[in-house]
Amino acid sequence: MRLGVLDIGSNTGHLLVVDAHDGAAPLPAYSYKQPLRLAEHLDDDGAVSRAGADALVEFVAEAMVVAEDKGCEDILGFATSAVRDSTNADDVLGRVRKHTGVEIGVLSGADEARLTFLAVRRWFGWSAGRLAVFDIGGGSLEIAGGADERPDTAWSLPLGAARLARNHFSTPPDDDGLKKIRKTIRTEIARDAGNLLRAGTPHRAAATSKTFRSLARICGAAPSAEGPLVPRVLPLDDLRRWIPKLLEMSPSDLKDLPGVSASRSHQIVPGALVAEACMDIFDLEALEICPWALREGIILERIDRLGVLADQP
Repeated sequence: MRLGVLDIGSNTGHLLVVDAHDGAAPLPAYSYKQPLRLAEHLDDDGAVSRAGADALVEFVAEAMVVAEDKGCEDILGFATSAVRDSTNADDVLGRVRKHTGVEIGVLSGADEARLTFLAVRRWFGWSAGRLAVFDIGGGSLEIAGGADERPDTAWSLPLGAARLARNHFSTPPDDDGLKKIRKTIRTEIARDAGNLLRAGTPHRAAATSKTFRSLARICGAAPSAEGPLVPRVLPLDDLRRWIPKLLEMSPSDLKDLPGVSASRSHQIVPGALVAEACMDIFDLEALEICPWALREGIILERIDRLGVLADQP
């Protein structure tokens, strides 16, 4: 069947059209996305602004035209951190439903981590053994770990690259400010690190999301043009060498880095600090970059459910 996955993220609205079949990897057929930057459209009360809500409604309406043109049989719509944490989420999603007819569900942080873990597990397979997964989004950081397809532990932290950029990097911090930001990040991650560490060092540690992909590219990983099957790694030592350089770069210099889009260049430094903290706190020398993430997890779970229903008498 042809599915449309409508992902309302903290940075981007993304419609991914896939051909999905039981027992097969989801095959991307078409992609349509717009930089909504909802995490940066929150007012002082934590509500999505009128401009942000208008942009969301417009994007969903356009995405539905694309989905119909591409022959989608069904639409799976979901929203993550920016909408989940906003104080007017119900009103915003109500507007979307009224103007487009599309029902968008809101994923909890734990479900976001769980479904991302499922996607990474399917990508690397059972030979990965006990797996740890990290995902830096626009609004939140997801961490999950386990030896099966369902993680033993999965949680979400308010450490997304866009959120940190908005709250701490609207003006460049001085040395003392940077130390405070770094301490805040590490304290948040370390608070529940035992959830993952109690089971020992994972056999394999993976990262997913645009932020991790961009950081890996900066550190020398292959460009996306070489395809998803090329192994890509983010080494901690390389990242540590790059962070001081990133802190010294101007906005225009950051935009010129390989793998960095202009709309997210201001998120690279906070994203790098979160990535470094994850590897340091969990004692990981490197993270393997997985091309599958939350959207693929949503699709895989849907296919699994359809397969179970088909097997029932």
